Amino acid sequence: MSSQGIRRKIQAIKKQKLLAKKVISLADYRELRQPASTKNILVVDDDPLILNALRRVLEVGHGYRVLVAADGMELTDHLESTRFHICILDVNLPWVNGYDLCRLIKSHPLYAALPLILISAMAGQEDIDKGYACGCDEYLVKPFDMDYIVDTVANTLC
Repeated sequence: MSSQGIRRKIQAIKKQKLLAKKVISLADYRELRQPASTKNILVVDDDPLILNALRRVLEVGHGYRVLVAADGMELTDHLESTRFHICILDVNLPWVNGYDLCRLIKSHPLYAALPLILISAMAGQEDIDKGYACGCDEYLVKPFDMDYIVDTVANTLC
């Protein structure tokens, strides 16, 4: 039996057990609704409006599975528990800024190949150059056009 066959059987067992519960968390429900081939995106921003907007556009509008984090600690929790295909990371975060997080992620052997998009209101050439020097794959300036970020995510995933 292939690993895909085992994966499907495990998912079916998990689905049966979750459906037997009287109360299912929203995260579990979303996971059940996503096909196994869905690309996982981690969005890290301390602004709930940005998190919700990106989640809505990427998840509801384009079928990606989106998990969110408000800071570096939540980011590490998600990295340890889920395999992501791309990370969208704000530069201005509490405690540890996005530049430092980008550098840490890209220097880690398990996550070095993870495509990373930095987003920031800092639009100066020096800020953009600093982002690329830290290892980001793309640097987008806020406010950004949602269609543009969707296209950037799709092109980065290719």
